[in-house]
Amino acid sequence: MENQAPSKGIMINYGAILGIVSVLVSLTVYAMGNHLEQDWKVGLLNFILMIVILSMGIKKYKESNGGFLSWGQGVKVGVGIAVISAIIGILYNLLFTNVIEPDFMNQMLDKQRELWAENNMTEEQIEGAEGMFKTFSNPAITSAIGIVFAAFLGFIISAIAGAIMKKSAEDQY
Repeated sequence: MENQAPSKGIMINYGAILGIVSVLVSLTVYAMGNHLEQDWKVGLLNFILMIVILSMGIKKYKESNGGFLSWGQGVKVGVGIAVISAIIGILYNLLFTNVIEPDFMNQMLDKQRELWAENNMTEEQIEGAEGMFKTFSNPAITSAIGIVFAAFLGFIISAIAGAIMKKSAEDQY
């Protein structure tokens, strides 16, 4: 394992693929006019894409490493792919909320207000929730949360994929 294949290029390539595919999904949802809906099917699609592309990246690394992969290498590659993808997603979200649909956050807040009212929240509760919404809508906070969440999901997925694909020289005997 001393002569490990470089993982940087694989992380960048597969991270870019995952990021671009996620942006395309978001643009498709926007073009369909469903960007204000929180559809679980879109979330599931993005999760499945993440599993598939992280697994493909880890497999590619294993192939470039002579068929060998440690669990730690799998996790490193998977988390790297997830974080690079998250950075691309954050850049897209900044572009989306500042250029493509600058009124998006206000639209989301209006939609949330309706949901809160439907759930019989008092005006005082709605005002408190609105304050939290505005706090967590800050680009710096959403970016940090996005990277941490992507790294966490990337860790879980790549820990499982790495454990499944793990192969060392000792495993051959």
